[in-house]
Amino acid sequence: MAASDPRERLLELSAERGVSLAQLSALIGRNSAYLQQFVRKGSPRKLEEGDRATLARFFGVSEGELGASEEKSSNMDWIDVPRLALGASAGPGALAQDEQPIGAFRFGRAWLRRQGLDPRGLSAISVDGDSMEPVLRDGDEILVDSAPRPLRDGIHVVRVDGALLVKRLETGRPGLIVLKSDNPAYDPIELTPRDVDVVGRVVWKGGRL
Repeated sequence: MAASDPRERLLELSAERGVSLAQLSALIGRNSAYLQQFVRKGSPRKLEEGDRATLARFFGVSEGELGASEEKSSNMDWIDVPRLALGASAGPGALAQDEQPIGAFRFGRAWLRRQGLDPRGLSAISVDGDSMEPVLRDGDEILVDSAPRPLRDGIHVVRVDGALLVKRLETGRPGLIVLKSDNPAYDPIELTPRDVDVVGRVVWKGGRL
């Protein structure tokens, strides 16, 4: 078989992961001999779309490696992250009212996986104001990860009294969350945890030079 043959690739991946074809068959809800027959006897001729998608997610590869068409594989290699019609204020505070997508940013699936990011928890918004300069500038686009995680220091988007802010959080003082600006012209804000709704952690930025 050619190196691009999905049967050979499935054998390579199963060997690398240390799982048997019978175990993989169980993973996709098939009888234990299903993938053995696919690899050795060519039956079925190709994997069904749902089975292929499950196996691709398990191995962390594109569906193209397991037999998807070039167009299908190309589409599956990218994730469209919704861009929301609101801004996170890096200044006095912007009211968060409209959260309808107005577009999307496209990220490579493999890149997101390497960053440990689940696409289902991601959204993109813009930065308003100058309080986070020079790290974040007015008009920058930021990627916000809202997946549940233990809170730790870093740049986050938060809601305070209905306003959406992007600030650097410090959590080392018991009973307090400190919202800090990178621009020294802005004073820190000290709040109790119940007064801060942490929307998500900022994990990427993009903007004009």
